[in-house]
Amino acid sequence: MKLLRQLRWQLIAAQMLVVFVGALVLGVTADLLGQQIFLTDLRSLTTQPGSINPGDLEMALVQSFRQAIAKSLALAAVTAAVVGLATSLLLLRQILRPLHEIATSSSRIADGRYDERVTVPASDELAIVATSFNQMAGTLERIEQQRIALIGNVAHELRTPLTGLEGYLEGLIDGVFQPGPETFAEMQHEVRRLRNLVADLQILANVEAGQVHLHMSELELVAVVRRVVEQLRPQTLAGCLEIKLSPGVEPVYVQADQDRVAQILINLIGNAIRYTPEGGCVTVGLKVVGRVAQVEVVDTGIGLAAEDLALIFERFYRVDRSRARVSGGSGIGLTISRHLAWAMGGDITAASPGVGQGSTFTLSMPLARSPRVSHEQR
Repeated sequence: MKLLRQLRWQLIAAQMLVVFVGALVLGVTADLLGQQIFLTDLRSLTTQPGSINPGDLEMALVQSFRQAIAKSLALAAVTAAVVGLATSLLLLRQILRPLHEIATSSSRIADGRYDERVTVPASDELAIVATSFNQMAGTLERIEQQRIALIGNVAHELRTPLTGLEGYLEGLIDGVFQPGPETFAEMQHEVRRLRNLVADLQILANVEAGQVHLHMSELELVAVVRRVVEQLRPQTLAGCLEIKLSPGVEPVYVQADQDRVAQILINLIGNAIRYTPEGGCVTVGLKVVGRVAQVEVVDTGIGLAAEDLALIFERFYRVDRSRARVSGGSGIGLTISRHLAWAMGGDITAASPGVGQGSTFTLSMPLARSPRVSHEQR
């Protein structure tokens, strides 16, 4: 029975069934009609007046037999064809119905009805097609929902600095604010937020489309980490934070774009500083696991709930919106960073014991494949 769930065996079984039904109908019809036609011709010969030459009788019987067989086979063939056609139509309907349903649903999805799904048939091959179709429809529906959410998020993010600028301009017009360096500085800050958001959106569009330009080279990862840490150290002094750089193995060479790696680390360490309260600690560590270098950014900050871990890399997703607003974050830094890591053959993962227990973000990059690296790593 398991074989009959496969489409190839269903088609073979359908053909064999048509042949069997046709042969059965042909045999039964020929047996019943042939005998009747032959007996009718035989009676007409034997009841003819006068004597019949035995030779003529034999030829007449043979001719009558042939005519009876021909008539019965012709009638049987017509009957078998009708029965076989009916059987084939029923079987083909059973097979083609799921394909017709998929074709109809495809047209509806093309019209924008992304919630369309098809019934999964019992046939293994058709079940695979139907399941793949439903998965595709589900993916398209999620993409459409993300597109709608993205438009709403972009509109919301643009509205905030625009509202600020509008307020300052109205204040200047109404005389509430006096023209001066302080007012112009606040307006410049809002313009800078707009420019940064537009730049981030442009980068996000490029990395998601796979159009980011990378300058891959063999770089020493520990040096890049140290440089980024020193660059961000003033922020930790202002927030009474502490950064501990604990590289495991050095030097560590990876094949990557140096500027993009620095961009990712600035984002990860900057987020750790932003979401760690006063008196907390941010630790940046580096280790080598197999052929992969891992940079771990560990903080004692607000932590992440399980639902946050599943969405942390989504566009415009924020764990603490009030803190992100104050710091001016756009909410797409992690999304950009992960796509950049993917483009260089790496990845970024997030882990957290729970809310209030800190979090760990890990940048993984493949080691450079060169004799110098293998020699230094031994």
